This record gives sequence, structure tokens and C-alpha cells, in this order.
Amino acid sequence: MTVLEVDTPHGPARAHVHGRTGARAALVLGHGAGGGVEAPDLVAARDAARSQGIAVAFVEQPYRVAGRRSPAPAPQLDAAWTAVLERLRADELADLTLVVGGRSLGARVACRTAEATGAVAVLCLAFPLVPPRRSSTPPPSRLPELDAVTLPTLVVQGERDPFGIPPPSRSREVVTVPGDHGLKADHEAVTKAVRTWLARIVGR
Repeated sequence: MTVLEVDTPHGPARAHVHGRTGARAALVLGHGAGGGVEAPDLVAARDAARSQGIAVAFVEQPYRVAGRRSPAPAPQLDAAWTAVLERLRADELADLTLVVGGRSLGARVACRTAEATGAVAVLCLAFPLVPPRRSSTPPPSRLPELDAVTLPTLVVQGERDPFGIPPPSRSREVVTVPGDHGLKADHEAVTKAVRTWLARIVGR
């Protein structure tokens, strides 16, 4: 594994790159709002990709690198993510077919920036469809962020996720697995779902 520090408009980010040598494609994943790149579902996705000969890069947003737990505003997250992807595509992951994604918050960032990063597909782990209700007013759905993605998309969602389960669409496949938003209950189910989808997206 190679760990890179990447300058972004909002401070340094980090990229953890696994398996570049001999890879035919790359999967770049972002973390959740309060967690890091060691989250069980991110590790499961990494294992799935590596079994297919696909390089993997985990991206740590600048707020995490700086030691903060509260996420930066969406425009800052998107700009930092895009800057890291530009660096990786120019060097460590140059000439590789690119799939982007992440867990929860990271999945939202990947959806919003999919076109700008030149990805061919998007992987969403535990997409937070509906934010927690903090008043009597129903919170707004984040489905428009998913619907705006026209690329092939896989959503892997815990069957008991309190944030809801997105519906499938023409370009979006939704796979439910045991567990809740943490996707910790069945590592192999997550790995299998991602591995099967990647095999179709980037070929064997």
C-alpha cells in the first residue's frame, strides 16, 4: 500500500492506494461522515476489487486529515475529492478505467462529482437516503443525488438501515444485505455484491 498526501483547495487530503501494479481498473472510495477508511464495508469492497485485479484507493477528506470529526460543507468535500481524483488519474491511477464511490457521506460526494471525475460507474455503500428527523417536519430525501447519476450504479444497503433504502432504476441496482447502516453484519455479503457487479462493469 502507498499513502499519498494530496494538496486540495481545502487543505491536504490522503490517498491510500492498494494494488496498482498490473491493475486493469481502479476503484476510488471515500469514507463516511464520522468514520475513516477502515470501515468494514470499505474493506469488503476493497477485498472484492482486489480479487478482480482492480486497484483500490481510499481517500481521506481534509477535515479527517486535520483531526476533525464534523464534515466540511458539501462544496468543500466535492472540491477536495475532485482534486484528489485529478492527482490520482494523472499519476498513480493513470490510464485505468475508473469506478468511484464510498460509504454514506462518501457515496453522496461520489454521486455529485461522478461526471467531473470521468468515472464509468458509481458504487454506493449505505447511501443515506433520508437524514435523521430533528423536527416534526419530514426531512428531505436525498434521492435526487442518486437520480442525477446516469452511470451504472450499485447501492449496497443494510436491510435494516434507518436512513432508508433507495429504489432501483434503469441504471441503478440495489442490493440489500443483512445489517443496518454500518454494514458490519455480513462482510461476505457485501464483498460478493461488489465483486459480482465489478465483474460486469470492468469485465473479467
